[in-house]
Amino acid sequence: MEENTRKDDFLLDSKIIYLNHGSFGATPRPVFTAYQKWQLELERQPVEFLGRRASDLLAISRSALANYLHTDRDNLVYITNATTGLNIIARSLRLGPGDEILTSDHEYGALDRTWQFLSQKQGFTYINHPVRLPLTDSSSFIENFWDAVTNRTRVIFLSHITSPTALIFPVDEICRRARQHGIITVIDGAHVPGQIDLDLDDLGADFYSGNLHKWLCAPKGSAFLYAAPKVQPLIEPLVVSWGWQPENSGPSPFVDYLEWAGTRDISPFLAVPDAIQYQQEHHWASIRSRCHELLSQTINRIQNMTGLPDLAQTDSWYGQMAAAFLPEEIDINHLKTILYEKYSIEVPLIRWNGHNLIRVSVQSYNTPEDLDCLINALAEELHLKAA
Repeated sequence: MEENTRKDDFLLDSKIIYLNHGSFGATPRPVFTAYQKWQLELERQPVEFLGRRASDLLAISRSALANYLHTDRDNLVYITNATTGLNIIARSLRLGPGDEILTSDHEYGALDRTWQFLSQKQGFTYINHPVRLPLTDSSSFIENFWDAVTNRTRVIFLSHITSPTALIFPVDEICRRARQHGIITVIDGAHVPGQIDLDLDDLGADFYSGNLHKWLCAPKGSAFLYAAPKVQPLIEPLVVSWGWQPENSGPSPFVDYLEWAGTRDISPFLAVPDAIQYQQEHHWASIRSRCHELLSQTINRIQNMTGLPDLAQTDSWYGQMAAAFLPEEIDINHLKTILYEKYSIEVPLIRWNGHNLIRVSVQSYNTPEDLDCLINALAEELHLKAA
């Protein structure tokens, strides 16, 4: 195993240079083993496991997650992915004509579609406010975004870390201002847990949904939905099941409504404490720092090679995932195919707001050589001098 990497801990194909942790994540062997152990227990005694033990097992797992995210366990419920969690929130809020949902032009496409779909059915207005680039300082971002708030703004929906541009938005101050104005905040934290520190109670968002299978490296199909106690009564179940008007109430209606939606494999949820423990045991703060430094060098090399402007003036705007502009004249779908088929590099190329972007993720299994391969491949295919 290379110095300062955890490459051998992961099950990834060694023939692929994997620079796309941000899309689906990757699970280390010890966590995957724990996940399979839970699956085996389920298969050996399905009724015992799901019918008698599931609620207590999930409560124990939620406690570990709550401690990691700095909140109470009954403010959290496990879901399969952040898109599901945000759909639960969007469909629960009573919105109609005259109401406005304010967001940025950096949002994840699936959630843009969610709000657009509901706006057509319910009559509210969904506003993608342009964020000025390059990002300079937090106060400029906040003032620019807040300029779009009106007396009709009912909800602010914002990514904590954006999907297409990989930028960390200062959502804490946005949440603080929104509370003062009686505006509900819904935060998309799909890329946050495991990539940057998160204190949910301190952040002050009304609703927050994050994936655990990405940067926390938990198994696929593990995510959470958070609701502050004061707004939990607003939530309705996306799937009505036994938690609606239950015979035996659980810790809160919020958990009752959402925890049980029918038969499913809860093993990914139960392995979340193992993912937290794995990162703690391997001093993940230092690993994140190493990954960030390697990523920052790589983004600078891409920008020096292309001569294109920055998305942000400093690397404080991103963590282990960052994006850079690519020349407008290239066919990004063709280039993406070439990078994978010719160079065995898995990295997303994105068309966003009329621009071509490359989004690079650096995780504990990546080495400087991986990033050198990317730079050299881009230089060869774009006919540029490698930086």
